[in-house]
Amino acid sequence: MTDAAPSGPAGPLPPSPTPPARRGAFTRFLDGVEWLGNLLPHPVTLFAVLAIGMVFLSGLFGALGLSVEDPRPLGAPGRSEDGMITAVSLLNGEGLRRIFTGMVGNFTGFAPLGVVLVAMLGIGVAEKSGLLSATVRAMVLSASPKVVTVVIVFAGVISNTAAEVGYVVLIPLAGAVYYSLGRHPLAGMAAAFAGVSGGYSANLLIGTIDPLLAGITEEAAQLIDPTYTVTATASYFFMVVSTLLVTVVGSLVSLFIVEPKLGAYDASRADPSVLKEDGAAPLTTPERKGLAAAGLALLAVLGLMALTLLPEWGVLRDPETGDQLRSPFFSGFAVWILLFFLAVGFAYGRVVGTVRNDRDIIDGMASGLSTLGLYLVIVFFAAQFVAFFNWSNLGAITAVKGAAWLQETGMTGPAVFAGFILICAFVNLMIGSASAQWALTAPIFVPMLMLIGYSPEVIQTAYRIGDSTTNIITPMMSYFGLILAWASRYDKQVGIGTMIAMMLPYTIFFTLAWSALFFVWVFGLDLPVGPGSPTFYTPG
Repeated sequence: MTDAAPSGPAGPLPPSPTPPARRGAFTRFLDGVEWLGNLLPHPVTLFAVLAIGMVFLSGLFGALGLSVEDPRPLGAPGRSEDGMITAVSLLNGEGLRRIFTGMVGNFTGFAPLGVVLVAMLGIGVAEKSGLLSATVRAMVLSASPKVVTVVIVFAGVISNTAAEVGYVVLIPLAGAVYYSLGRHPLAGMAAAFAGVSGGYSANLLIGTIDPLLAGITEEAAQLIDPTYTVTATASYFFMVVSTLLVTVVGSLVSLFIVEPKLGAYDASRADPSVLKEDGAAPLTTPERKGLAAAGLALLAVLGLMALTLLPEWGVLRDPETGDQLRSPFFSGFAVWILLFFLAVGFAYGRVVGTVRNDRDIIDGMASGLSTLGLYLVIVFFAAQFVAFFNWSNLGAITAVKGAAWLQETGMTGPAVFAGFILICAFVNLMIGSASAQWALTAPIFVPMLMLIGYSPEVIQTAYRIGDSTTNIITPMMSYFGLILAWASRYDKQVGIGTMIAMMLPYTIFFTLAWSALFFVWVFGLDLPVGPGSPTFYTPG
């Protein structure tokens, strides 16, 4: 026997509303960050306003004659003859002419644009053929939700060997994986973004950025010691252990902070084109055969890649030095992304019948590019802002001023690295390129910290922590607009504030945990950061 429902004059009373779950202080803080951030206008409008504002700021500081001493050595690229970095006004005839004639070049020369367009030609074919949907379903149908999160963060870290793969492929794929599991797709994208960009300096493999940063560090070190050399493996041991740290911390933040804060997913706010009704359907026999054919195509592409890089006669090695890392193979990696997805998408489509001729391939390419409309608009205005910021020299002046402040604190013990990491993280908010920031700040920090007894290898390792952790919360990061465009397909109301609030917990916990690991590894356990890398340096 069951109890009767309580009745009122008009029938049964409605059930009592469930009291809302209490939100912790940290969640309320993130809500505040999101609210403040979303008070900002649309990202396109924001970048347009920032670009115009930068013109007026450059005019103000140019009129005031703001300048700092350039820390780079004589003869260094970009160093002026008088050895000063001076604010350049864009609010005069010469500046306005430069803006007018450079606007198209700023757009077409924006670093990620070409990579994204070329890669999307291949990804469009793979998506049109149905390969991506089948791959996602094959990955998630029997997977534990927690394991999926760990795998996505780890895959993001590893993808840094060829960074475009993470940004262009893994992040949108993670959103599709989470959606197929009935979870919030933005949580999946956040986990991937944290691994790809927040964990930029962690990896199990040496990537293209490692020799680039090592070369900059070596040049800066030779200002103090002309015979000092720095290798691409200078931070390798620390990179490997950092991979475990970033994977664990990123997964925990995703599972216990970001995903609970996002809550249940409201599919009504999404672009209908990304919501597939068969997202959780089991694989059919033709789909399984298609995946097998795609696997064979994958092996063929990997074999071709190996033939062009591994042998001494590899055609895509550096033709002069034979170097494998600083080579056309990696500098043109977007072409490999195109060929990879074109091959596996075509192989899958031929088997399942979704790709029958060249017209189907062309339709897939066109479909892939058609999804980038908002991204292209964002990039146009973002490229102008970044260019104006660079032309004005205000970013470089800020970096040098910050380094001077750190030097004036007079710290000489290991605690100096806490301030150093924070300075690098702050400068990274304005100069999104790791190599550009290090080229500017290494001539300041490396000699300064060498003179108080620390090796260039340890200095570079600390720099990479600060440079990585704030990548995910700065619109100055070159792929930020692309991530925002991907996210807006799942939630049309996503703004910059939403993105920053979603990624801020990763920045906070990555900074704390990674810095703690650095101090324990280097000064607590006295372990080298890389093979042959000393911790200390004896001046003179």
